[in-house]
Amino acid sequence: MAGPTGVSRRRFLTGIGIGAAGVATLRPAEALAQVISEAAGGTARASDTFGRIFSLQPFADFNAPSLRSALSAIGQRGGVLDAQDPLAIGPVRLITEPALSPNNQDNPANTAGVTFLGQFLDHDMTFDETSQLGVPLDPLQAPNTRTPDLDLDSVYGAGPTGSPQLYQPGARDKFRVESGGLFEDVPRNPNGTAIIADGRNDENLIISGLHAAFLLFHNRVVDLLRPQGQTNVFAAAQQLVRWHYQWIITHEFLPLVIGQPLLNDIMRNGRRIYRPAAGQQFIPVEFQGAAYRFGHSQVRPSYRANLRGDPGGGTATGAPAFFGMIFDPAGQGQADPVDLRGRARAPRRFIGWQTFFDFGGALTADVRPNKRIDTNISTPLFDLPLQAIPGGQAPTSLPQRNLLRHVTWSIPSGQEIARATGITPILLAQDFPELQRFGHGLPSSTPLWYYVLKEAELLAGGARLAGVGARIVGEVFVGLLQLDPTSYLGTNPSWLPTLPRRSGATGDFRMVDLLTFARVDPDSRGQ
Repeated sequence: MAGPTGVSRRRFLTGIGIGAAGVATLRPAEALAQVISEAAGGTARASDTFGRIFSLQPFADFNAPSLRSALSAIGQRGGVLDAQDPLAIGPVRLITEPALSPNNQDNPANTAGVTFLGQFLDHDMTFDETSQLGVPLDPLQAPNTRTPDLDLDSVYGAGPTGSPQLYQPGARDKFRVESGGLFEDVPRNPNGTAIIADGRNDENLIISGLHAAFLLFHNRVVDLLRPQGQTNVFAAAQQLVRWHYQWIITHEFLPLVIGQPLLNDIMRNGRRIYRPAAGQQFIPVEFQGAAYRFGHSQVRPSYRANLRGDPGGGTATGAPAFFGMIFDPAGQGQADPVDLRGRARAPRRFIGWQTFFDFGGALTADVRPNKRIDTNISTPLFDLPLQAIPGGQAPTSLPQRNLLRHVTWSIPSGQEIARATGITPILLAQDFPELQRFGHGLPSSTPLWYYVLKEAELLAGGARLAGVGARIVGEVFVGLLQLDPTSYLGTNPSWLPTLPRRSGATGDFRMVDLLTFARVDPDSRGQ
């Protein structure tokens, strides 16, 4: 019997890991070795550049003159990926009346904050400042200007000595944190640009608020350790912060986005497709340029930034709450933009985290979900402000940028990766009827990012990743942690968190615990 998507119940259950083949459907190691790159297989030395997992042909013939225009047509506003959100009804009703946006369904399995935690993680391990969209480039010629580790170098920079501008002059073991008028803000230059280790963490108000929360989290850990007589308080605090952060990745983020069964399989039975030699971890383009971009589908068109930060505002932005589109062209050039873009400071521009993470009790009523992982992208992402684009160059449609990146990196199709690895079920041309009119064989040789979104949509109801996408994302995250000799998984896999929790005994740690310890939680704010 087929479900509402036309996918059989057996195929659906298999895809989400309930069927017998839901997790361990990969080919034997000998067969996999034939399609895995030398670096991913551990037989070649990696470097500080990007690399590949798979030694497979790209998804299409790049010499075809109409390929790039076909990809741009797929990713344009009003195209097949556009959720067609009714932006004219305003940011408040887009949240309070979800039925008005029927193509852009809420995800009951994830809260709104998971999207921005995912973006924060991306900025911690990958930054490509070299490649050009749609121009093929060997990944080994493209430096990754972030360390391929989950070590918060996007926050710490080069430390108090190498990045002194990030730290307090009179207390070099603590970060500078400024006020936005009511609550914390990242330090800023007079022109509004953030003084942080990675400027991308000021692309929007939510990730900027998350960055500020991590600054305060570190400072609170320093305050905790300083009376204990530590020889090097900064180094001890940095390790404790990193390990608790890494615990959140393995015990909260990954179970939500790839599912606990697959995570358990990777941890117990080992990585099968991402196996660099110890200390030779790298960021694969199949991850950076495609699979990990699933989070773009989870972005809502609008958010409630806080509940009571804008008492003098108008009904259009939900006063006394502050609602805004994630991006709105009307915000361009405004000192206090009407939308939630970054690089601005005003008293109302702070995050009330009870909208983004579930703090429990009465606060559960305030939390809001993100969007499903599917081929319906929120309409504001088709018109990004240039300040949100590294390099500030067109196209401004995020889906167009994602699709053209497959040409940049010569990424194989989702179907080819599934066939080569034995990951089932494989989505067929019949699963992509909307791509038929664009030619180039795209329904049967689909760009990996699009394929990953469709996998999640058809095989997991959009609640999380499935199949190829889940395997790539899960193995890269676990691999980066296991191969890093300074991480908790690389140093002491049996370690348990020691910092106090919002409620309950120590031994676990989640985002609400981090935000509470940093004193940016609703109780500490008084709102």
